[in-house]
Amino acid sequence: MMLSFFDQFMSPSLLGIPLMALALTLPWVLFPAPSTRWLNNRLLTLQSWFINRFVQQLLLPLNRAGHKWALLLTSLVLFLITLNMLGLLPYTFTPTTQLSLNMGLAVPLWLAPVIIGMRNRPTIALGHLLPEGTPTLLIPALIIIETISLFIRPVALGVRLTANLTAGHLLIQLIATAAFVLLPLMPTVAILTAGLLLLLTLLEVAVAMIQAYVFVLLLSLYLQENI
Repeated sequence: MMLSFFDQFMSPSLLGIPLMALALTLPWVLFPAPSTRWLNNRLLTLQSWFINRFVQQLLLPLNRAGHKWALLLTSLVLFLITLNMLGLLPYTFTPTTQLSLNMGLAVPLWLAPVIIGMRNRPTIALGHLLPEGTPTLLIPALIIIETISLFIRPVALGVRLTANLTAGHLLIQLIATAAFVLLPLMPTVAILTAGLLLLLTLLEVAVAMIQAYVFVLLLSLYLQENI
């Protein structure tokens, strides 16, 4: 029986029970916990360095009111990076290839700053819908366009993450299938295809990390506009 290439993106189940919750819980188990020793091991040191660098970059454009979001956004980027990286391992499932999960993360994290901005600074928040110096005739059209762009932001966040990971996984599976098919027919071409597959896998690792960073970075920019 031939399986579709898109079967890898189906939510796995065991005895009819969805395993999505297990796939979402696994990354938290893998995070190293700080110890009481004076010196940390290499993994903890690398994790602490990454978190410090990310928090510095995250808080750079934010004012002091936005610094309270640092813990949430840092946890989110670690969570997304781990989910994306685990999905590249054999016999694993990438939950972030599901649009429903990405939209479930994007919509509340986009809506919260918007509501905070409307409550605390309604004049400035509504002022983003109309750029300064707009001609009178263009005011109704620009307000409609800016309103649509405001509400399309969470859709863009979720679709961007889903599309990039889905495209990378599909391309890896296509090239891997081509390498297996060409191995008995043209071994030299199959070896070259396997080398291309290795390079693509390294690229997909970079994409998994970059897309998680871009997701949280855009959320911090939306937060900057409203706080």
